[in-house]
Amino acid sequence: MEQHDIGRRLATPLMNPAYPPVVPRFTDREYLTIVYRTDRDALRAVVPEPLEIDEPLVRFEVMRMGDVTGYGPYTEAGQAIPVRHRGERGEYLHAMYLDNFPATASGREAGAYPKTIGAPALYVDHGALVGVLDHGTLRVATATMGYKHHELDPDEAAAQITVPTFMLKLVPGYDGTPRTAQLVRTEISDVVVKGAWTGPARLQLFAHVLAPLADLPVREVVSASHVVTDLTLSPVTPVHDYLAH
Repeated sequence: MEQHDIGRRLATPLMNPAYPPVVPRFTDREYLTIVYRTDRDALRAVVPEPLEIDEPLVRFEVMRMGDVTGYGPYTEAGQAIPVRHRGERGEYLHAMYLDNFPATASGREAGAYPKTIGAPALYVDHGALVGVLDHGTLRVATATMGYKHHELDPDEAAAQITVPTFMLKLVPGYDGTPRTAQLVRTEISDVVVKGAWTGPARLQLFAHVLAPLADLPVREVVSASHVVTDLTLSPVTPVHDYLAH
C-alpha cells in the first residue's frame, strides 16, 4: 500500500478498521434520564477548569439506541454534569458505558467521548421503566421511573437533550507525556421528538473501583424523563488547549 493511501484511512487496524467512516444517525433513541442532587465537593473534584459549576446536579442516563447508522442497536449509560463555559450553559460528559465496541472506539478516537465498555440495559418491568448498568458481574446503577405517567412537552424534552456538551480529549504521546489535552464542545442536531414523559423516579448507585459512579452520591432526585427521539451528533470543536496554558 502506498503512502498516500495510508493517509486516507480512518482508523486501525488498517484493513479492518474498528469503526466505519460514517456520520451516525440515531433512530428511535430512547432515554431514561434522572437528574439528582449531589455533593458540591465531589463535583469540584472531577469537573475540569475552565468549566464552572452552578448547582450540584448530575444527570444519570440510560440510552437504548434503536438503530444507528454503521453500528446497529446498542445501549449506553453514564453521567453528565451541568456546567457553564464562558457564560454558556451546557453539560460536562463525565462517564459513559457501552455494550458496543465499534461505537466505543469511534467515540473515543473520532470524538472525545469518555466511553468504555459496560453492560447497560433499559426495559419495562411491571409498570416501571428500568435502567441498569453492570460492570462485569457486579451491578453499579439501578434507575426506576413510573412508566409514562405524565406526558412531557416535546419542546422541553428537546431542550433537555440538545444542550451543548463538553468533554476532555486526552491523548498520550509515545513517551507518556500528553500529546493532546483539550476541552472540546459538541451538540445534538436534527432532533425529532417522538414521545416524552415524566414521572416519579428512584436511583441507586453502588461503589465500584472501575466504575466509580457512586463517587457522585445521590442526595435527592430532582426530576426524571423518558424520551424517544431521532437525532444526529455534530463533530467536536476544541474550545480550550491545556498544553498551551
